[in-house]
Parts: sequence; structure tokens; C-alpha cells
Amino acid sequence: MKKRVVIISTGGTIEKTYDELSGVLHNQVSVLDVMLASLELRGVEVSRLQLLNKDSLDMTDADHALVATTAHRLAGEHDGVVVVHGTDRLQHSGERIVELFGTPPAPVVFTGAMRPYELRATDALQNLTEALLAVQLLPPGVYVAMHNQVLAFPGVVKDRHLGTFVKPGA
Repeated sequence: MKKRVVIISTGGTIEKTYDELSGVLHNQVSVLDVMLASLELRGVEVSRLQLLNKDSLDMTDADHALVATTAHRLAGEHDGVVVVHGTDRLQHSGERIVELFGTPPAPVVFTGAMRPYELRATDALQNLTEALLAVQLLPPGVYVAMHNQVLAFPGVVKDRHLGTFVKPGA
């Protein structure tokens, strides 16, 4: 029986594309479908929900609450939820789920990238792949999966010096 996983897309660096006219990276179109098409996803049925398309630095408290509420609701309807999120404020959405709802009925795994998918030296595809595997193996809870590690909320923070997420004191 296939596991049912939903991917909630909120934007962030992982989904940024290069605008040749302005010379700037923007959140304009999602590249998640391109990434998913390159993966062999046996035993999992993936659906997608485009919730937001923002750089996480532009996210408001209302946006974090929307992500938390949507992820919790979908965790009750699926075997797992992956939230693709900008890394600068990812910890705020992860913490919001725990604050509002405690443990969700299915695992909710956040992921993102430090460098956009469109760049040659990107961590985007690795992180998405890790999140899709982690969400199928973890018990209910809220996590971040990136850079060959999985950390459980609460208490996860972005370490800008290391360029990844850490859990101080763990």
C-alpha cells in the first residue's frame, strides 16, 4: 500500500528562479515539479499544495500560522507532510505547529535549501529527497530534514555560520 504524502510549498530559496532581465533570483514559478520528476518515488503517492510563494524573510506571523494550521490539518489526512520553506524563518513555522497543536497526527518534515535548485552547486534536490524519505520513516512529530540530518522541534535553529540547522544542547 502506497504512503500518501503531501508537499506544501511556501517558496523560499529552494524554489527561486533566475530572472535574466533583472539579474535577480525571485520566487515566481515553482521548480518542485521538475525536482519531483527526477526522483524515483516507489511506494509513495505525492500530492502538492502551493500555499505561498514567498521568501521567508517576507513571511508574517499570519503566514507562519497559516503554514502551521495547514500542515496540521493535512497531517490528519495523509501519512506525512513535507513543507518546503525558506530557511531564514523555517524555525518559526516549525515552532508554531508545536505551540498551537503539539504533536501532529502524522510526521511533518520541513526542508529547504541554502542555494536555489537552478544553481549548479545546490543542496535543494538532496534536501527534498531526504525529507521525502524521512517523512515515511519518522513517527508523528515536527522535524527539519536537511544536510544529512533530521532534527525534531522544538528548539531547532538555523546556524548561519555553519549554513545548516542545529539543535543547541542536544
